[in-house]
Formats: sequence, C-alpha cells, structure tokens
Amino acid sequence: MANSKSTRVAILGGIRTPFAKAGTVFAHLSALDLAIHAVNGLLERYQVDDAAIDEIIFGTVAANPAIPHLAREIVLQSDLDPSIRALSVGSNCVTGISAIETASARISTGHADLVIAGGTESMSNPPVALGPEATKALHSLVSESRNRARLKILEELDFNSLLTSAGGLREPSTGLSMGEHTELSIKDWHISRENQDLLAYTSHMNARKATEDGRLLAEIAPIDGIECDQQIRSDTSKEQLASLPPVFDRSSSGSITAGNASPLTDGSASILLASEAYAEQIGFPPVCFIKDIEFAAIDPAEGLLMAPALAVPRLLARNELRLSDIEILEMHEAFAGQVLANIKAWETAWKAAATGPVDHAILNPLGSSIAVGHPLAATGVRIITTLANEMKRRDARYGLASVCAAGGLASAVLLEKP
Repeated sequence: MANSKSTRVAILGGIRTPFAKAGTVFAHLSALDLAIHAVNGLLERYQVDDAAIDEIIFGTVAANPAIPHLAREIVLQSDLDPSIRALSVGSNCVTGISAIETASARISTGHADLVIAGGTESMSNPPVALGPEATKALHSLVSESRNRARLKILEELDFNSLLTSAGGLREPSTGLSMGEHTELSIKDWHISRENQDLLAYTSHMNARKATEDGRLLAEIAPIDGIECDQQIRSDTSKEQLASLPPVFDRSSSGSITAGNASPLTDGSASILLASEAYAEQIGFPPVCFIKDIEFAAIDPAEGLLMAPALAVPRLLARNELRLSDIEILEMHEAFAGQVLANIKAWETAWKAAATGPVDHAILNPLGSSIAVGHPLAATGVRIITTLANEMKRRDARYGLASVCAAGGLASAVLLEKP
C-alpha cells in the first residue's frame, strides 16, 4: 500500500498500556480489558469525540473463543459510540501492522476519515485446548442423556488426553517453536552469542534511558497504579546476560537465552489515524504520515523469522531509498539473533537487492521488544507509535519499522515527516 500526497494517512497519536510479564501484575486482566483501557486512554489523551470515529480495527493472536469479534466488544464496552463499525483481525505478530494497513486503506480510499487501529494480548490468560480424544468424549458426554452411558464415557477417557495446552507455542506446519526455528537461523547466519547479548543489553539500556527521560512514559496510559513497562532490566550487565543458559538448544552450540529473547507479555496498544484533509479540517497536526507498507512471506524452512529480509528491501526499492536515507530504524526484537540475521540478509542481498549497511546507532533508540516486552498483536502498533514520536522529536524525514512474525511472515512500514 503506497499513498499519494492527496490521500496521505496521518498518524495523530498512539496510546498503550504499560507492558508486563505474563503471570504478574496484569494477570487478572483479559485481553479485552487491556484493549478497552488503551482505547479509552487514546480518546482521553487526544480529546477525540468518539462520535467522530468512523471505524475501529483491532486484533489479537491468542484469541478467546468466547469473544469471536474482539473489536466489536471493544466498541460496546469502551467509551466509543455503539454505532461505530468494528473489524477484528489476526495475523500472528504482524497483527498490529495489519490493523494499521487495513485502517490506512479505508482512509486512503475515502471510506473513512478517522480510524482507531490496535492490538491486544493477555499471555497470562491464553485459550487452552483439550486433546482431540478428550474433545470428542466431552461432546459425547454432553449429548448423552443416560447416566450409565455417561459413566462409561468417563471410564474410558484416558487421563492424559485431558491435559490441556496453550495454543500457538509451536508452528503447526513444522512442529518447531519459534525459538527452535531461530536457533537454526542463528547457526545458518553465524550469529555469535556475544553479539546477541550485546543487542539485548543495548535494548535494556536504551529502554531504561527512554523511561527515565519520559519518552516511553509519554505513550503510556497507566493502569492499576502501573505507570511504566515492567520488564526493563535497568541493572542488567553484559556479564549477567552472558551467564544465562540457553533455553531451546541446550547443547554447547545453543545461544538463545531468556535474556536475549522477548518475554511472554500482557499489554495493548492503539493508534489514531486520519486522512490528511480531515486532520487539517479539525486542526490536528499529524505526528507523521504513513508513506508505504509492505508485507512478505517466506517458507519457514528458509528461516521462520527471516521474511523481513524480503519486506524491507522491497519497501525501500519501491520508494527509491536506501537504508542510509533512514534516520530511525525500529526492528521488533523477537530474538536478538533474529534481528542480527535479518540485518546480515539485508546487507548481503540474500533474496533481494542489498540495502546498504545498517547503522546500529539508529537501531531501536528507545529499546524494543526484548526490554519493553512483546504482547503479540500489540507490538506493531507500539513500534509505530514509538517510531512516529521519536521522528517528531528529532525532526527526522524518514523512519522505518520492521516486524517479523510466526508463519514466515513480516511487515515493513515507512513513515515520513509532515
């Protein structure tokens, strides 16, 4: 999706909850609860008349079967007008970018003037699934009216089939987890443990500084007395990170640890998008404009999280830019090794034209997912909000965001100054 000047999509602002490790301070809140807070926080912060919102497009990855249309429930349970159209989306870790892209398309084609896009996740409360044998037995139990027959069904039910599991931890197509896949990519691309830990350390230090100086706090709506992201390790060191054991490949060749990977996270993020003409009409100065969005997909056998190697070069080429033209580069840190492998792919023309070298000084200047957290569907929206705000602070002309996702997916977003 590329926008001409006459149909440019403006980012007016974004608001999110603090991000917290799953099973901790937000464990009592559902993904819907977190989303409602993010949306209400957006309306309050920017003093938006809820009746002026044309649509809301929101997504989640660990979807609750009891809430099949998440976005509509956000409308009905938040401060939004019940007449607002809602669309629920889901595409793994690029869900937030998919919401932004869909909202942008609605605006650029003239179908809407003002849209909220967002994503939410409660990894503390993922849906659980029974095994197929237990599911079949329980369906039979419900439909059976005779007590003796019900007892027989229960007697024949294997206890092991009752064990539940949270979905989404392994790739359905390969049977491997994202961490196991990334270990393979790290070995293929010869990414050192030392460089992974250095990237993780830098993420924490940048996030600490951005919290202390208020840049990250500016995009947060506090909830339950929590005002900042809960996973930033302000006191970590390179030595501490180097001492952690690998968690996916436990052999001497394993290098992904709890310290150089993003944690399971609870949180939600929302962003307000408008047409350029509407922003001018209401006198609301844009933070940035969305210049272009690109998506890519790759066979997981070539690297589950390596699709940014396609998305970013395509986006830059279409806009006749090189990485040297980008002043801020935001990359989702699912794993430090995934970030470094994709950077190598960009620089060596793996599956697309070489982008030019990456200046690590412009990479994730406020930290990213390893330090801030990774609530799957919310991450893309958080990254775009962070990038847009930092571009405005620096008066940067171009900013680029890259997000990888399970399933061999990726997205890239190019922002430009007003």
